Order: sequence, then structure tokens, then C-alpha cells
Amino acid sequence: MKLDILAIGAHPDDVELSCGATLAKEVARGKKVGILDLTRGELGTRGSAEIRDNEAKDAAVILGVKIRENLAFDDGFFCNDKKHQLEVIKVIRKYQPEIVICNAVDDRHIDHGKGSKLVSDACFLSGLIKIKTNLNGGEVQEAWRPKQVYHYIQWKNLEPDVVVDVSGYIDTKMAAVLAYKTQFYNAESKEPKTPISSKNFTDSIIYRARDLGRLVGVEHAEGFTVERYPAVDSLLDLK
Repeated sequence: MKLDILAIGAHPDDVELSCGATLAKEVARGKKVGILDLTRGELGTRGSAEIRDNEAKDAAVILGVKIRENLAFDDGFFCNDKKHQLEVIKVIRKYQPEIVICNAVDDRHIDHGKGSKLVSDACFLSGLIKIKTNLNGGEVQEAWRPKQVYHYIQWKNLEPDVVVDVSGYIDTKMAAVLAYKTQFYNAESKEPKTPISSKNFTDSIIYRARDLGRLVGVEHAEGFTVERYPAVDSLLDLK
């Protein structure tokens, strides 16, 4: 299956938290969207990898994505090396996305920056015909390079290069986020507190989208950084 957009996150819930509304909007427009998780989030303080697997499946259903896969890299310890790059390349070539969206270029969690560079490098290498890959021992895959690589914004409040109007899709995003019941605010939870388990953090997801929307004159928005200049046919195309 060829995808229009492949969103990639170092951990299950990275994508939902950072670009869930953008994905929901594109799904509603009939685009084929998929999610790839690099790890199972097994080092997370709350819950377990098995629980997180099920939460990720529930979130994918809410967003309406066509596929969700997990490469099961080692949480916290995966590297941007040939071994890991080739595994990401196989997925890129399998689904041939026009656009890849991945982790923030710089963030609090070390896996986010690592995941960002790993995916960015894999997107470039995936276009080189002399790199041979095959999926499950099958035929050699065709080279494929996405047209654009965007990076979503996570814990750090980075300045976006591109802003997407997601008005009308914030409720779908929040439903997908809260599918991760073990990870976020629950007044009755007995699990240890983490930086993302507070009510303030959950509330911040909405007020960040609201504030970014305010700056561009819409209700809610999500921001992205780019690897190369975005181009428009006319200045009149910009809102």
C-alpha cells in the first residue's frame, strides 16, 4: 500500500501528541496515512510495553490511519547507524510515502533527537539505488525518497517553520492521546508521577494548539520545522 503520509515516532504516543490533529485532518480528506513507532516505549515509567502496544492500536483506530507498525528498537539505546537505518529504509520503501513526519530535531528526551536524525538520514539513503533492501526475504525493493520531511514539535517550544490549521480536529487528537491511559493524567492512578502525567501537561496540549492557532488567526494549529524551504506558487496562497 502506498501512503501519502508516514508519521514516525521514537515512542508510541509521540505522533499523537505532536501531529495527531494534522493526521486526523488528512485522513478526513481521504489521504492514506500511516504510523511507524521505532520502539515499544518499554523504558517508560508507567505501564508496560504490552499495555502500550494495545494503547497504540486503540489510538490508531481513533485517528483512522491505514497502518501502524513498530520496529521494536531498544528504547533509550537505539542508534543512528547502518543497522537501524536499513530497517527504517525498508519501511519507507514498502509504503513509498510522499511526506514523512518525524520527531523534533531537539528535545528533552534523548530518543527524540536521535529518532529525528535517524529518520531524516534514512529518508535520504532510501533514495539511493545502490542500497539494496528486501522485505522478509522477498524481491529487492525499489529506491524511494519522500518529497518532504517535516519535524513535529514536542516538549521544547521550538519555533515552527510551517503551521497547519487543525481547527475541528483537536477532539480527535485528544481522544487518540488519551487512549494511552497509563501515560497521562488520571487522578486515581497509583503509578509514579512523570513529567507527562500531570493535568497541566494534558491541558498544555490544547492550550499550545490554541495559542499557535491564535498567532495565525485560527482556532487550533500544529507546528512543524522543515529541512528545506517550503515553496508556494503565489504569495496569495499563504493565509
